[in-house]
Amino acid sequence: MLETAGDLDRLQRLLDATYNSAGEHLRRVVSPECRPTATAVAERLTGMRLLVLATVTADGRPINSPVDAFFYRGRFHFGSAPDSIRFRHIRARPAVSATHLPGEEFAVTVHGDAEFINVQSPEYREFRQLLLDYYVPRYGPGWEDFLDSGPVYARINDRRMYAYLAQAT
Repeated sequence: MLETAGDLDRLQRLLDATYNSAGEHLRRVVSPECRPTATAVAERLTGMRLLVLATVTADGRPINSPVDAFFYRGRFHFGSAPDSIRFRHIRARPAVSATHLPGEEFAVTVHGDAEFINVQSPEYREFRQLLLDYYVPRYGPGWEDFLDSGPVYARINDRRMYAYLAQAT
């Protein structure tokens, strides 16, 4: 977990505001005792997590696909190839929604805008190392060259985030 106290504060405020503005159905499903804290969300999202990410086509249709994602500093970050359809959509229309749903006991859904980030910048040194620590052991040292030669990463600047944890305490 790489979140600072400030990151967790921001995340808790987002989770609370989202829950407080939720409709009746969601509030019945995600009862107060099933609302995880920001710390619990960040702890459960450590490491690579699969997201189903939805983007918007030119004619307004949603389209979704899985992406590798990392929850870093209280926000989801994900990668794709610079020439991917997903990133073409985001360049034109940055609105995205994503869900992490590993099973019935835990779920996180986020709505916001994707913003491209530069993993070479000093601001993202720690995030770049997180990527290297995860991918180099799986794909070999050539993955670092791959990272430096063109994959693009984006961060979801969240406007809403719903989280559910069965019997959260």
